[in-house]
Formats: sequence, structure tokens, C-alpha cells
Amino acid sequence: MPLRQPSYFRAKSPPRFWCQCVVFLFSLHLAFSDTIDARADDQKSPDGTASAHREQYEKSIQPLLAEACFDCHSGDSVEGNFRADQLDPDLVNGGDVAWWLEVYSVLSKGEMPPPDASELTDAQRTLVVDWLSGAIQAAEKRRAAERHHSSFRRLTRYEYDYALQDLFGVPWTFAGDLPEEASEENAFENNAESLRMSAKQVEAYRELALKALRRVTVRGDRPAMVHWSIQMGDAFQRETAKLDASIKAAEKKLAEQPEEQAKQIERLENQFRPNANHSHYLELATGRKAKVQWSYSGAKYAFPHRDTALPTPELGSYFAVVQPGRRQSLTVELGNCLPDEGTMRVRVRASRSKDAGQTIPSLQLHFGFQATNEGRSVERVSHEDIAIAADWEKPKIYQWDVPLGEIKHRNSFRAELDLGSYPSPSEFIRFTNSTVEGNVGKTESPAILIDYVEVTAPIYKDWPPASHRSVFIGSERVDNETQQAREILADVMERVWRRAPANHEIERKLELFQLLRPSSNDFQAAMIEVLATVLSSPKFLYILPGQPGDDADKGSRISQHELATRLALFLWCSLPDATLRGLASDGTLADREVLQQQVERMLADPRASRFPEQFVNQWLKLRPLGFLRSDSNQGPLDDALLESMKREPTELFAHLLHSNANVMDLIDSNYVVINERLAEHYGIPGVRGNHFRRVPLPAEVKRGGFLTQAGSLTMNSDGQDSHPVKRGVWLLTSLLNDPPPPPPPAVPEIDLSDPEIAKLTLKERVEDHRNHAACFSCHQKIDPWGIALENYDAWGRWRDEIQGKTVDATSMLPNQVEIDGIEGLQQYLVNECDEQFVRATLEKMASFALGRQLEFGDRAEVNRMTRRIRESGDGLRTLVMTLVTSELFQTR
Repeated sequence: MPLRQPSYFRAKSPPRFWCQCVVFLFSLHLAFSDTIDARADDQKSPDGTASAHREQYEKSIQPLLAEACFDCHSGDSVEGNFRADQLDPDLVNGGDVAWWLEVYSVLSKGEMPPPDASELTDAQRTLVVDWLSGAIQAAEKRRAAERHHSSFRRLTRYEYDYALQDLFGVPWTFAGDLPEEASEENAFENNAESLRMSAKQVEAYRELALKALRRVTVRGDRPAMVHWSIQMGDAFQRETAKLDASIKAAEKKLAEQPEEQAKQIERLENQFRPNANHSHYLELATGRKAKVQWSYSGAKYAFPHRDTALPTPELGSYFAVVQPGRRQSLTVELGNCLPDEGTMRVRVRASRSKDAGQTIPSLQLHFGFQATNEGRSVERVSHEDIAIAADWEKPKIYQWDVPLGEIKHRNSFRAELDLGSYPSPSEFIRFTNSTVEGNVGKTESPAILIDYVEVTAPIYKDWPPASHRSVFIGSERVDNETQQAREILADVMERVWRRAPANHEIERKLELFQLLRPSSNDFQAAMIEVLATVLSSPKFLYILPGQPGDDADKGSRISQHELATRLALFLWCSLPDATLRGLASDGTLADREVLQQQVERMLADPRASRFPEQFVNQWLKLRPLGFLRSDSNQGPLDDALLESMKREPTELFAHLLHSNANVMDLIDSNYVVINERLAEHYGIPGVRGNHFRRVPLPAEVKRGGFLTQAGSLTMNSDGQDSHPVKRGVWLLTSLLNDPPPPPPPAVPEIDLSDPEIAKLTLKERVEDHRNHAACFSCHQKIDPWGIALENYDAWGRWRDEIQGKTVDATSMLPNQVEIDGIEGLQQYLVNECDEQFVRATLEKMASFALGRQLEFGDRAEVNRMTRRIRESGDGLRTLVMTLVTSELFQTR
């Protein structure tokens, strides 16, 4: 059975093959070693322990290995890349500690010796595990005492983005031009080993800083606003005017042919009469309908703007009836007068349909343009769907505030051409009914009625806006530019560098200001150039170990300011705020009670939503979901389902974190955290609306936890069917932190051209593939976990049959425990692997929090934290608190 690389090692992996004779003979010898003397030596002298271990190896172990294994595993005749003659027994300084950890793992879990080999007695196994446990603990203490980790790394792309958002107080995207992080395998994006920077990147960061500063600051007077006040009666009249003109022309032309005239008028009315199931305009008083139409040519659908606002009109008799689906959307064209920056406020008066029943429809806002037949763009600009809960005849105003600068694509012709020109310079907003139709009752209508649309831009609450004031703070010495520059620099540098700047650091920036000021148009232009150097400084872009005046130079414990930074990056993925910086300056942040209070405060802050989003998506390796597309080749996938799949793991984790629910709920629970689209996909009735909420599971629905979520199941499929190997590898790697070894070279693929193999079920094909000698050792560890998920198809839907055959989801784990499908798998993980999962979750979270992969010297502290978490009830919030207050979190 191949060895897998334990998660505590970053060094180059040792060989991953153990022949069964080595495992058995080696373990058997350890079982009869003098464990008491070994432990006594460990406590007396680490150096003596190493010497005793080597002497014991050379005297007793090496001869056994030479006799049993050197024929195949020494010199030039090496099988499986394993050199038994080079095994290093030194657990402290040797390079083969991974072997010892693997022996401990497989023996304690009953995976080794293999079933077809001679087995250890219970007493022998106990002695082996006991001896190894003592030896490993002694080595852990020694390595922990000697470790000194560097937290030196740059900010990730998302941390840089969040940091600027918090610095300027705006939820804008500042890092869009930066590439995605390329993290190491099984490491997080913030892993220090992979976060380096080239000289070219340094220049790119300066350009990004300049761009950000110019965007968040303003000049001159408050810009004038433009207004649109659009009633659906105007749109209705525009559409019906075409029909009326055609009817008048037919009446005049066929005045002397009444029968032909009637037929022509009927044909015209049918041509203009909309399908009731499609979006349309409605005149309520008469019941007359008109089609909802739009085309870009000539901007003939553009509504005129005004320089002054109009009062909201009384409820009229004309409505746009918007049915579900992107192709049923209501387009409102605004022309070419929208500004580049500022907030666009969109308000609609809307209600549910008269026949809505229990249905609560949802509305999305899109923005777009079409300049030519080929030049078009439509993007969603509403982050959350708005539930239209207003009843018939009691409509309400619903509102979106959209930062115009955050819209990715704008019509580049809008400032160059007049309306009616070609290419068209016009832009539009589009209202889309995103209601899930599958759960709508047969007699219920999911339609949304809109009678009035109002658009205003640019909206500024204050002038200059808060983002400008976050940079150019008020100064009592505005007549003295140098003093004003000093105050601005001191404020920004403290927030950006996470500590109070030294006087000489401020003076250095002032020298740059004085150098740039004569060639700058004004004070603001010079200051922006200087502040760009602050934002492109390593003191901002890097997490530096130690700062001037820090209190952590004498040992491995990090300083208070480093603690504030580590805490903010962990829970907010951003910079520490004034409260954290103040506590760090006072020297009280590290006090256990104060630290616990800050964790509670930070988790209650809206910025804490970043932690589940970043941690869970990286932990579960969900990035491949972003490459899926909703088209006819992807089964049931649509935009709403894809978006829901991506959000479900994060929403479940956030629910557990908020309620301090048991960590094992991530494996199995009697509830799910879903929205209506996922409920339809899972076959759960009674869930209405696109918002996520906790839903109790009906007894017949086999869901609960990460394993049964559509996102992970779809991601670990091949696009056509399930994939037990992918699913098994994902479970072992992400959830149990026990990754299997990589496949050996020249592994044969499943031959689908063989008609006999093509007739087999997927499980049978996997089993046939596993019977190959080169494949068995890997697949016997992987396949059983994935086969247990065979009742879920490629998109995570439940199935009882595959091509007319009953699904067989039974499998045998490596330790000869038989499990039956998802329920058996969940029961086994909850009952037998609970401590392993809690530890694995802690290990993953600690790696994310520290910005590095854990090492052997971290094991002892991880074990202590795991015990504390288990004794406290396995709550997820408890896990976070235990980690933050640990020695591991507060040391380098």
C-alpha cells in the first residue's frame, strides 16, 4: 500500500511505497522494544534519545530488514521506490519522520497489516501504538521548541481588495487587474511559500494605488444629477401606437371592403397580441395587453431624462407584467447620459401578481448596452435578489444603489456619439424575474407587476464623499500645506501599515511631497502621488515579522500589533481597525479575556462574512465550480442553480459559526441551509424565495453536510456521470486531511472500447480497474469512499437506478468495515472518524489563519487544541476561539 504524505510536511515528499513485509516486520520489532527505557531517555536527554534510537536500529532493526527486505529494497534492485536500507530512525532530525507517522496512522486505525498478511495481536498492536505515541510526542516537543516560523508574505489578491475597501469605506473592486493566486497543492492562497513578488509587480501595485486614490477622491463642486421618471403607461402607449396606426391604415385602405377589412384588423391584433405567459404590458382598466419589446437600433426605446426630479406619481392603470426567465426581462433604456462614477439609484414600484398565492417572486437588476449586432453586454449589478412580497393592489417601492464605477463594461460610444447614431451609444437597465418556477403551484402566478421606474445618478450622500474624507482628513492647519500633509500621512500610514509610523518615516514621505509639489497642479495631486508610495510600500503589501518598537523580539511570541494583524486577516481578510490597533498599542490585546471579546465583536461585524467565503471555498477546493456554464450540455444546470451551488457550502459554514453548532454537522445533519432553487433540485417541498435559510430535512431526503451538497458532487463528477475516484480523493483530502498518494506512472485507463466493459455499471468498471496490480494499492483506499456516493448523479441529484439497474452504493473500507451508501458513510464518519474530522478541520483552519502549512512541530499544540474543542462540545465557534487563544496562533 503506497504511503501518503502527511499534512504536517512541506519538504519534498519521501518515497510513498511500503511493502507489506517491511510494515509488518518493522511494526513487530517496535512492539517488543523497550518502551519504558525509551521514554525515560527522552525525558533525560534529547541527544541521548537520538543516540539510543540509532543504536537500537543498528543493533536490532537493520538486521531484520536486511534479512527480510534488502533483496528487493536495497541497492540497484529497488521495488516501489522504497529503500529499506536507507530508512532513518531519527525522529527529531531525520528525514523519514513521515514513515513513522504513517505507521502510527495505519496501525491505530487498523488499516495495517493488510487483511491477507499475518496480523498483530491486540496486545502487540497496543504496544506498537504506545511506543510510537511516546516517541512521536518526544520528537514533537523537541521540534516545537526549536521552530521559528516567518510570517513574511505579501497580501493576497482578495486581502488587498478588502484592505482598500475598508481603508476608503467603499465596497468597490480595486484588485481586478491582479492575477489569481497560484497556491501550492493542498495549501491555501495565503500560503507564505507561494506569495512572492517581482519588480514588475511592484510597479503594478503603484499603478493600482494611483488608480484607487484617484477614484475615491473628488474635485470641484458636487456634480449635477440626471433623473428618469418612467411610467409603464408611456411604454404601453408606445407599443399600442404601432398597432393603432396599422389599424387606421387598414381601415382607410379597405374602407370599401368591410369583410377583408375585418380580417386584416384581426390579423393585426393577433400579430400584436402577446402570449399571456410572456412578459407584457397591461392596461388594467380594459384588460388590453401589449408586447414587451426592445431593440437597440436608433435608440428609439430610450426614455428622456430630466435635470430635475419629479414627484412619485399616483398608482396608475398600466403595468409591466414580468414573467420568470432572463428572456422575459423588462428593458428600460436610458440613453447616453449616465455618468462614469457615483451611485446610480434605481427604484421600482412593484407587487406580486393577483394570483400569486404563496409565491414570493424575486427580482434582479442587470445593466447593459448593445452598440451593434455583435457589440453587446449584459451584466448583473444586484448582488442579492429582492423578494417582491408586496401584495396585489398594495405595491411598494424597491431600491438598488449601484456604484457606476463598479460596472465592468460601459458603452464606449456614449461620450462620442449622439442618440440615434450607429453604433448606438445608449445604455439600459433590465429587470429580471428570478423566481424558481418549479415550486410554483399550478394555480399560482410567479409574475411581478411594475408600474413605475425611477433612476437618478450620480447620488452622493455627502460632498465631498466619505471616501474622499477617509484620505484627506480635516485639518486645522489648511493654510500650511506641509503640516496638512504631515497629518494626512500620519493618519493613512498608521491605518495602512497597521502601526503608528515613526517620525523619520513620516519625514521621508514629506521630503517626497516637497519634491513633487512644485511640478503638481495642486496639493491634492501631489498628495495622491505620495500616498501611492505608501500603498505600494512593503509595509502595506507584506505581512512583516516584527516592527520597530515591538515587544516580541526576545522570543517566538508575536507582538501585539502582529497579533492584531493576524486576527484581522483571519476573520476579516483585511486590516485591523482602530479598536484592534488601540488595544495593541495599549498592550492588552493578548489578554485572554480581551482577545475573546474581540473575536466575538469581529464575528458580529459584517466584514466577518469574508471569512466563510474565503476559507470554505479554498478549503473545499471549490474553484472548479466557477468554470461550469449553464447550457444544454450541462444537464439541469442553470444560472440560479449554479449560483446556489457555489453559495451553499459557505452558507452552511456561516450558519454553524453563528450558532456555534457542532462541527460534525458539516458531515451529517438533520437540516440543510438552502434556497428555493436548491430545494427544487433536492426535491424538498415548501421552500420559497431565493434567500438561504435553515430547512429541516424530510425523512426521505438523503442530504445534510458537505458530502451531499450539489456543488461538491458536481465538481467531483465528469460532466456526464458520477466519478467515485474524484469524490473519494476529495473526501480524503479536503475533509479528513488524509490525502491518498498520487497514481504511479503508466496506469492503464478504463478501456470503454471493450464492449464487455462498456456494459458494466460505473462501480463495476472501477472495481475492474482496481483489479489491475498497478492500481489496486491506491484504489483500495480511495474507491470505497466515493462508491458510497453513487446514489448521486453528475449534478448531485438522487437516483435509485442507473440504466435500469439498481444503484449499488455498498463498499468495503480499507479497515474491512462495510458501509452501505451515504447513510452508512455518514454514520461511520460521525461515529468512528469524529476526532479525525475535528482535528482535520482545525488543521485546515490553522493553516489558513497562520498563512502557512502546519509542520511536525505543530502537532502537539494541535492535539491539545483538539482535546479542548472536543471537551467543549465540538462547536465551530468554539473551534475558532480555541485557535485564536492558542499558543500556535500567538507565536511565530
